[in-house]
Amino acid sequence: MSDTSGTGSDTARGDGGVPPAPRRRLLADLTPLRTSPDYRRLWVGSTISWTGQGMTRLAISLHVYDLTRSSFSVGLVGLCSLVPLVAFGLYGGAVADRVDRRLLGLVSATGLAVLSALLAAGTVAGFHHVGFLYAVVALQSTCGALNAPARQAMIPRLLPREQLPAANALSSITTTSGGLIGPMLGGLVVGGWGYEAAYLIDAVAFGAALYAIWRLPPMPPQRGEGAERPSVVAGLRFLGTLPNVRMTFYTDLCAMVLAQPKALFPALAVLAYGGDARTVGLLVAAPAMGALVGGVFSGWLGRVNRHGVAIVVSVAAWGAAMAVFGLTRDLWLGLLFLAVAGCADTVSMVFRSTMLQSAVPDDMRGRLQGVFIVVVAGGPRAGDFLAGTAGDVFSPATAVVAGGVACVVAVGLLALARPGFLRYDGRAPRP
Repeated sequence: MSDTSGTGSDTARGDGGVPPAPRRRLLADLTPLRTSPDYRRLWVGSTISWTGQGMTRLAISLHVYDLTRSSFSVGLVGLCSLVPLVAFGLYGGAVADRVDRRLLGLVSATGLAVLSALLAAGTVAGFHHVGFLYAVVALQSTCGALNAPARQAMIPRLLPREQLPAANALSSITTTSGGLIGPMLGGLVVGGWGYEAAYLIDAVAFGAALYAIWRLPPMPPQRGEGAERPSVVAGLRFLGTLPNVRMTFYTDLCAMVLAQPKALFPALAVLAYGGDARTVGLLVAAPAMGALVGGVFSGWLGRVNRHGVAIVVSVAAWGAAMAVFGLTRDLWLGLLFLAVAGCADTVSMVFRSTMLQSAVPDDMRGRLQGVFIVVVAGGPRAGDFLAGTAGDVFSPATAVVAGGVACVVAVGLLALARPGFLRYDGRAPRP
């Protein structure tokens, strides 16, 4: 990665005293990592802990299957994670607007580390019960729902507004690489040393995140005199006054609910590509690889000011790529379009997060981040249900194509209904 730009001094100016144009970045902009030691520690700690959590997620799925030999039981792991995340996501945002966010992040990250250590201790002690694993997953999801709004609300306090797109692109690298590398390492660790080793490594990995949060200054919400006590209802009521922020949620739901084909990958692997479980693995990994590439080559995003236009175009690109993927019968071509969709999703995520961080006042930022978490967590699950149902009623390929087309049409209609979103300028954010 590189980050080479500068305005030049007076002595380096060309004719007429005009400073030279900054070099165009291609790779991720590392300015936030260079200029803010607090953000740098937070990013490194999050990257390490995300990798550890990816190991644990895979290890728990393997552990449950080893105990039950049931794919349905493995599927319940996702449900045990989703329900607390949705239920506590909004509440976690309200808490983040009420207490010191540094303290909330520290307590919730400590809870996650303790739960991973509990998994390791229970496994070493021979306590192999699927109910125990489900309970720990639910508690981990609860801690995560409290941690994420606090952590995201911290970033605008650590960086200037113009660096937020770069910071969100770096965050996408963290989550995507953790989702890819973590499971791969988890499989190796479980195969070589057992489940308890994966759980213990995850617990130790949280030390980096805890150290980063510990070094931060206190971050109480910035509330004005006479401000009401933060509540979920007040946050939702305030969201009703923010048309541009609401549009970021609507556009994401267009992509994740209408054009999320992950539930159809097993059927498509066999029917469209004549493959097997390895083919399913490639289909699952392709969007993540595209998202990672989008994060690595994100230097150009900082030059985009029309964030609303960027979101609409990237969501439409996601839908179009998914529609073409549904039409392909060549595996490598299909993987290419899935990767394109993943890259488009990264662009959308960067600008949706930036808009939420820069256009929302600090005392409401936690609650709106809570809504963001609910949308991000709930949308793909609803999309899985819709795609699976459509695949049974019609065919898997037809469901993918129809979903992609529906996404493009829906986001286009939203843009027509809210033209102010297309005029949104990141240099003068208006929620």
